Amino acid sequence: MGTATSPSFDTETLRRGIEGQTPDTLLSLYTDDAELRVVNRNTQPSHPKVLHGRGEIADMLSDVYSRDMTHKLEGCVIQGDRAAYSESCEYADGVRVLSESMVTLRDGKISQQILIEAWDE
Repeated sequence: MGTATSPSFDTETLRRGIEGQTPDTLLSLYTDDAELRVVNRNTQPSHPKVLHGRGEIADMLSDVYSRDMTHKLEGCVIQGDRAAYSESCEYADGVRVLSESMVTLRDGKISQQILIEAWDE
């Protein structure tokens, strides 16, 4: 009798999603009921931007991927039902953004995410 295993988080899909030209691949990594908290200079820790569900996350990602910028996955670490990854971005005018994410996984997909961003000013 075999042992059932839960799906694992696909870091190659994460890389393709982050570095791609559309949000579709990245969005496929979220559960339908995912929650994303964004902390940056405009939405600070006491009042983060909180997105509920894949639809709200899709709206945010569509906005991000409509911009003239590049994205690169810098690294990803997975342990059990948690993962953390770093992403670097650069706008066409040279402005850079660095983000760090800590995610909770359920069935190999992101169910919760805390995203912290730092921008050139």
